Amino acid sequence: MVSLTLVPSAQAAAGCLVGYQANQWTGGFTAAIRVTAGDTAVNGWTVTWTYGGDQRITNSWNAQVSQSGTAVTARNVAWNGSLPAGGSTEFGVQGTYASSAAAPTGFTLNGVPCNGADPTTPPPTTAPPTTAPPTTAPPTTAPPTTAPPTTAPPTTGPPTGCGAAALCDGFENQTGSAPSGDWSLNYPDCQGTGIAAIDTSVAHQGTRSVRINGTAGYCNHVFVRSNRDLSGLGAVRYARFWVRHTTALPTQHVTFLAMRDANDGNRDLRMGGQNGALQWNRASDDATLPEQSPNGVALSVPLPVNRWTCVEFMVDGNQGRLSTWVDGSAVTGLTADGTPTHDVDGQWLNRANWRPNLTDLRLGWESYGEGADTLWYDDVALGSARIGC
Repeated sequence: MVSLTLVPSAQAAAGCLVGYQANQWTGGFTAAIRVTAGDTAVNGWTVTWTYGGDQRITNSWNAQVSQSGTAVTARNVAWNGSLPAGGSTEFGVQGTYASSAAAPTGFTLNGVPCNGADPTTPPPTTAPPTTAPPTTAPPTTAPPTTAPPTTAPPTTGPPTGCGAAALCDGFENQTGSAPSGDWSLNYPDCQGTGIAAIDTSVAHQGTRSVRINGTAGYCNHVFVRSNRDLSGLGAVRYARFWVRHTTALPTQHVTFLAMRDANDGNRDLRMGGQNGALQWNRASDDATLPEQSPNGVALSVPLPVNRWTCVEFMVDGNQGRLSTWVDGSAVTGLTADGTPTHDVDGQWLNRANWRPNLTDLRLGWESYGEGADTLWYDDVALGSARIGC
């Protein structure tokens, strides 16, 4: 098999940095790995490290990742292999562990130790005979400052438009601080201290987003509700939204997206989190997807903090099925495909005739105990076919 990875001379990586930021829960973890080139540009990269515990990688994005024992090797994919001097890119991994998730060590880029570690072989005594390394990035593209795991390559902006979606809104037509027009404030049952507002200082694209100041306690909930007529979507609904938040999902149950189900007594189908990871919840019987066993939680993923994350889902009302993608990757623990999966859909499939008829869309925050958070939503879309990130 021919590899797309072009590995340059090891010296090209001198002065490199590899940052490893883990989100960990009992039995599982995700990690964002940020690779920064050193003094010269890199055209093709291979990053290695060694785990200090018994971590096993089960999934990855934005890199080709393999593992042998505790040793991990990650290689660039086609679009992110070229880094200017000092430029960065980011990839991610998901995995499990049994007894220890001790921090990894021994990071290298193209065979050269990073993060100030001593090289394994003596450096050359003279500079390379060709030209001095560039002191600035090439003028064609600036290195990205934040790169969510599965966004477009750094040389390409995020996609615009939503095709034939019934709802496609980046909130750029909002003119005041309170949501209006296609969106309205919503406080189910009671109203407390939760706040929803248009924010002009934080956005995924453009200049505006919806900010939610969510506080703990049920009556402090707040949502923004779409005023669009969504009846034309039919029984199969696809959604895409970008979300950014500041606080890791708590142990207790919280909701940040809700949809009313006319076939379930107008009770909500809810997306949120519990035990530090994403989950679906059916309000009528409190069934969760995945099950909240340690193995079930490990089959979901946390919602990363302090960066934009693309969340997609599909709800099929004809067959009672549900799929979820985070940054373009399908999440096993957030999938109900009609085939029973241990630790995932045991509760969910107890209602064999679940056939949702969703009539609205609400974005916000609802806490059923602990859990306060600040969230931003942007580039929201609903359609009858997958929209993508």
